[in-house]
Amino acid sequence: MIDAPRGAGQVTPASTAVLHAVGALALSGAVLAGVAVGPVDVDPFAAWSAPVDDPAHVILFRARLPRVLLGALVGGALGLGGAGLQALLHNPLACPHILGISGGAALLGIIAMIVAPLPIVAALGVPAGAAFAFVPVAAFVGALGTAALIRVVASASGRVTPHTLLLTGVVFNSFAAALITFINSLSDFYRSHGILAWVVGTLVVRGPAWTWAALATLVVGLVLLAATARDLNALALGEEGAVSLGVDVGRARRRVYLAVAVLVAGAVPVSGMIGFVGLIVPHAVRLLVGSDQRRVLPASLWGGAVFLVLADTAARTVLGATELPVGVVTALCGGPFFLFLLRRQGRRELAV
Repeated sequence: MIDAPRGAGQVTPASTAVLHAVGALALSGAVLAGVAVGPVDVDPFAAWSAPVDDPAHVILFRARLPRVLLGALVGGALGLGGAGLQALLHNPLACPHILGISGGAALLGIIAMIVAPLPIVAALGVPAGAAFAFVPVAAFVGALGTAALIRVVASASGRVTPHTLLLTGVVFNSFAAALITFINSLSDFYRSHGILAWVVGTLVVRGPAWTWAALATLVVGLVLLAATARDLNALALGEEGAVSLGVDVGRARRRVYLAVAVLVAGAVPVSGMIGFVGLIVPHAVRLLVGSDQRRVLPASLWGGAVFLVLADTAARTVLGATELPVGVVTALCGGPFFLFLLRRQGRRELAV
């Protein structure tokens, strides 16, 4: 179980300002590293003042900076979503990827991506740009529907345990991956390449509109979870304890699931199923700032952004000119960490 909040009464405007200042400083360093490091060395400060047609300026502003900023938005969303789920479910193994929420969002998002350019959509009078706007909407519906379905299936026995929820999410993830593979086998080469990028997790700068959509969903998810932070602190005492403190548990649960669905809906269309960010980051954050969700949630946002920017930088540079999908890097980091957490959780349950 996640520990009860420590230092719940010590969150002051000054400490909050320090947390955000440290987070912004760490992210600034990660962004600077992300734009400077790559197959071609670029001096960000020199490229900043270079002519617009200078190769260094083009690499910085048209290639690396948009991708780095997108990585920060996606990483922040995944870290924030993982922190909210872990606090709500009292499950240190919870994150949007492992629970299948990202898989559900990717499945419906891919279907929308395939359907959008079809002649039947154009025949209905829907402009191409508006048709592709259905992709994040479909991802949102997939994320929210998956969260509700997994909760219902996991509670069929009358009691939701961490392992039941985990197994349900893993099974749904496998089912969604099978359907995505089936769709991929029926697609042409161009669409098949795009679907593969979604499955393995790859940051794709699709244009300013998609980046703004990722930013908007991140803000909405942050507002929803920030408004639920005190309820999540109370839920650390258990549902009965939270109810005795006046918490509407049902409303808190709906708000967290809605927030996570919004966050995933903004992230998945531009990154695919990047896993383990929402698992690793909240644990590291709680070691640094304690268990009070008023600190954990914003710190997870900053931490997720920093982690994914650095992971993507490594993915672009570790093999030289050959680029790895960033999802491979996060999986290599998160896989052993997940097994460690699973083993520790099993020991705690045996001790109880």
